[in-house]
Amino acid sequence: MKKLMKAVLKTKAQKGAEILNLEIPELKFGEVLVKVKTTSICGTDVHIWEWDNWAQNRIKNLPQILGHELAGEVVKIGDGVKNLKLGDYISAETHIPCKNCIQCLTGQEHICGNLKILGVDCNGAFAEFIALPEIVCWRNSPELPYEVASVQEPLGNAIYATLVEDVAGKKVAVIGEGPTGLFAVGVAKVSGATEIYILGKHPYRMEIARKMGADHLVFVNQIDPIAYILEKTKNVGVDIVLEMAGSQEAINLGFKIIRKGGRFSAFGIPSEKVTLDYSGGIIFKGITVYGINGREMYKTWFKTKNFLSSKRLDITPVITHKLSLEDFAKGFELMTTRPKICGKVVLIP
Repeated sequence: MKKLMKAVLKTKAQKGAEILNLEIPELKFGEVLVKVKTTSICGTDVHIWEWDNWAQNRIKNLPQILGHELAGEVVKIGDGVKNLKLGDYISAETHIPCKNCIQCLTGQEHICGNLKILGVDCNGAFAEFIALPEIVCWRNSPELPYEVASVQEPLGNAIYATLVEDVAGKKVAVIGEGPTGLFAVGVAKVSGATEIYILGKHPYRMEIARKMGADHLVFVNQIDPIAYILEKTKNVGVDIVLEMAGSQEAINLGFKIIRKGGRFSAFGIPSEKVTLDYSGGIIFKGITVYGINGREMYKTWFKTKNFLSSKRLDITPVITHKLSLEDFAKGFELMTTRPKICGKVVLIP
């Protein structure tokens, strides 16, 4: 095996990243070495690329390899690995749990008290190789395409956010037409939601939302979305809001279009602190709010596997661009261009 690999690193506390040759990582106890076949750009990666306030407060270890979504092949087994073998085709759960805290010991590993996240707290997947703890490796079906396998992590976000409670027979509003929001539209559709609203601004992505099953394309920059939804729901509001954008405007909107007694899944990550009408928006409306962080380990992964293997959920309309790892800057340019001109961008080492 060669000794060096190409990797995309955040080297400086400023916008951007660079590609460098690094030594292939040595394995620690319980780790495997994975040859990365595909890796994809996430909104979190964009935060780090842009070096916004969230990234400046969250990222502590520069230089650091970016990225956390991947699919690859196990090419080396470290000491202490019990179940994986050479040649296994895997994706990664990006939340690395400690296995010892109260959350881990009570079935909440995804919000571990000592949680580490790939590409955020440690080196990530924008590289030819990555060392992964066996406990976060998920075996894939051999038939699963690499580009689909690499986006199971954000698809899992969408599945968790959408199905934290039942959606069958209910009216759902998805705020934000980013890739995870687009996945959520598809998940809601195949899970029995009877009316799906997608709220966004960008025609390219709104058309993808239509392909994923949205019944109403609500352009918030063209019409009054509150008036539109209240009219369509006879002044009641939607049963479920999936807030996937993370802006102050989107959060306010979500609490205004949800019906009394509705369910609000909070997934979008604001770059700044937000204010909230706590009494009017939540208490007096009797809203149930779920903070969606990651995926339930491994309940969500089994759901993801079943959705994909059944062929009932087709996520390929969301995957719009495939680039070489060397073209990572073009990928970030696509992700940050306004109006939006891409869905999910996959990088191939």
